[in-house]
Amino acid sequence: MGQWLSERLGQPFVIENGPGAGTNIATEAVVNAPPDGYTLLLANLANAINATLYEKLNFNFIRDIAPVAGISQAPLIMVVNPSVPAKTVPEFIAYAKANPGKINMGSAGIGSAGHLAGELFKMMAAVSLVHVPYRGNAPALTDLIAGQVEVLFPSAASSIEYVKTGKLRGLAVTGAIRLETLPDLPTVGESIPGYEASSLYGIGAPRNTPAEIVDKLNKEVNAALADPKMRARLADLGGTPLPGPPAQFGKLIVDETEKWGKVIKFAGIKPQ
Repeated sequence: MGQWLSERLGQPFVIENGPGAGTNIATEAVVNAPPDGYTLLLANLANAINATLYEKLNFNFIRDIAPVAGISQAPLIMVVNPSVPAKTVPEFIAYAKANPGKINMGSAGIGSAGHLAGELFKMMAAVSLVHVPYRGNAPALTDLIAGQVEVLFPSAASSIEYVKTGKLRGLAVTGAIRLETLPDLPTVGESIPGYEASSLYGIGAPRNTPAEIVDKLNKEVNAALADPKMRARLADLGGTPLPGPPAQFGKLIVDETEKWGKVIKFAGIKPQ
């Protein structure tokens, strides 16, 4: 998207990674940047999660970041080690209920999208799984393949190839619809009505960024999402485009913040 915007607007878009505190350090840097359109945030699901997960943030994401445009939404995949005797979600639920507290659920870390998707699954399926947090999807997937944990909810982009090659067994995708790249894999919602968990990505700007700047960026992002090559690239990553006006992306952020806030409180999740 940065490359697309650079070419369309004739300005270099430099990607600056700001790791730390589950995206909070990078977000705070954008919150405190001048509202001139030259500092933008790649907003994601962590921003919605962190609003409840962290009790003392130096910003209010919904108040301090102006929504510019949605980019994509991508489901996670519920995957298990092939040794697990379950080939469907109902079979896994039955297996979990027969072995309460004995099945290990890995994640990319406390408060990660995969962790929250797993907690939502536990809540809605009424099963007991032991959460094992890792430092990212990669080590969690490594241990899942090795059989150190039994189930994981990683991003589609990081796990599709493992499912296709049979190193892991995909039980379902967590989005509202099936994935084009794995059409035979059902959604969790087909077994647990109302279940849905997806990562989301979009662009935000500092509060008080002029409307004409926001609208110009929104127009160009939407143009990118209408481009067949961009849509194909997003599909390869397991994502679907999120076109629309700034207010639509803003509403999605508000809705996701409320949804995951309830899960965090129900599960009693605290950051490390």
